Amino acid sequence: MALVHRGNHVTEWPIFRLPERWGWPFDSGDDQQWLRVEEFHDDGDLVVRAELPDIDPDKDVEITTEGGVARIHAHRQQRSVTKDKEGYRSEFRYGEFDREIALPPGSKAEDLKPSYKDGILEVRIPSPPRESPAVTKVPISRN
Repeated sequence: MALVHRGNHVTEWPIFRLPERWGWPFDSGDDQQWLRVEEFHDDGDLVVRAELPDIDPDKDVEITTEGGVARIHAHRQQRSVTKDKEGYRSEFRYGEFDREIALPPGSKAEDLKPSYKDGILEVRIPSPPRESPAVTKVPISRN
């Protein structure tokens, strides 16, 4: 297993920003909110893991590819309602989050293998073997 140098595999972009009090559960402690991911190489695959607790991956997560970039889009909506004879209280936690990851050269969308377990979305992206450039011997002429 090897860590991935971020500059080679991640497309930097500004994320939809929520007011600080709405940043949960993706609060990173600073004023910019990110969908938290970890990236590493494992047995020739690029592995991207994203924290997505309490998400239904069938309804709330979409993975797309375009132009050599994989995009993870997640939507969260949680609602808590309390009713008693004193009154009514409703709290919402919601937001949409995106992350883009540059695919290894030669990767195809159909090769991506996403899975979801215990609040972690894992996307395995096989890295195609690199072809060695063909070496051609050039003859030298004598005059």
